Amino acid sequence: MNEKDEPIGFEEKIKAHEDGGHLHRAFSVVVFNKDGKSLLQLRSVKKHHFGGLWTNTVCSHPRKGEDVSAAAHRRLKEEFGFDIPLKERYSFIYKAADPQSGLTEWEYDHVFTGTYDGTPQPDAKEIDDWKWESPSDILRELEKNPGGYTFWSKLIFKKLFADAKAIDSHQHAGKSETKR
Repeated sequence: MNEKDEPIGFEEKIKAHEDGGHLHRAFSVVVFNKDGKSLLQLRSVKKHHFGGLWTNTVCSHPRKGEDVSAAAHRRLKEEFGFDIPLKERYSFIYKAADPQSGLTEWEYDHVFTGTYDGTPQPDAKEIDDWKWESPSDILRELEKNPGGYTFWSKLIFKKLFADAKAIDSHQHAGKSETKR
């Protein structure tokens, strides 16, 4: 992948993250419910990198030859057990090293959003915990505990929730709901 989101080759997943990382295509999905809360996941501590951190609903990479949107739908079904219409909002490039694993994310990340009001069925191999949380609560938590979130999710939440007070003004008040 180059900085114009043009494929220039294919690399195995772990190799793409070794030796300072190689720029590659990725996606991040942020799912909201009817109350405007976002579905977050606690990445399994068994993940190759950035395990045990809170992040957006789903994040991953397309397979060789797979469309980014199709990959986003595939991983949403695999990780949370449901599929919904998704809209691509924007894309950005970031680079972040994981000191625990020594692996580096250097990604051209496509950000998708959608709405879901059912009960997620998380894959326990992928997700250690999940919760619905309001944009303003997420932003407060990012300030209070930035090390508890993935690097990319902090960038995504800050951009999507730039005006959390306006977002929350037309939503129901309430605390986050944690589910196990």
